[in-house]
Amino acid sequence: MSTEIATFGGGCFWCIEAPFKEIDGVESVISGYAGGHVENPTYEQVCSGNTGHAEVVQVEYDPDRRSYADLLEVFFTVHDPTQRNRQGPDVGSQYRSAIFYHDERQREEAEAFIQELDAADAYDDSVVTEVERLETFYEAEPHHQDYYEKNPNQAYCSFHIPPKLEKVRSKFADRLKPEQVH
Repeated sequence: MSTEIATFGGGCFWCIEAPFKEIDGVESVISGYAGGHVENPTYEQVCSGNTGHAEVVQVEYDPDRRSYADLLEVFFTVHDPTQRNRQGPDVGSQYRSAIFYHDERQREEAEAFIQELDAADAYDDSVVTEVERLETFYEAEPHHQDYYEKNPNQAYCSFHIPPKLEKVRSKFADRLKPEQVH
């Protein structure tokens, strides 16, 4: 099996990681940081807003089972792409809506997808999602991986993540991993 990688930032990485993990064809989801100017940043450094990084997830997927366009659709369902440098209570450039493309095909697909959303007036406001080349991805600290899975009762998680999971489960029921179908 040959896999591909997609990288998305849409607020807190815990909130993006959990929904992608439910999608059939997604082999792994790793939380991390991209788009900044500090090497090997820590969570605390990124949260300060001074490193230029965004909290992101790197999604490894099987393109024979799930297309990049499918992943874009999930991404634009689980966050608000019209908020600049903010998702809900999380404010700062580290929470920006961003697609970090790995090749020209991904860039073209992402830009076309955004144009289609705006042309269809899919949201009340214009999409502000940044599309930029992935230079370097830094994996987040181990305790940030599978965070919701390990901490479902943590207050932030229990409030913000279940609505995103419900959206994914209802809108993409035909794309869920078999163990996620309820």
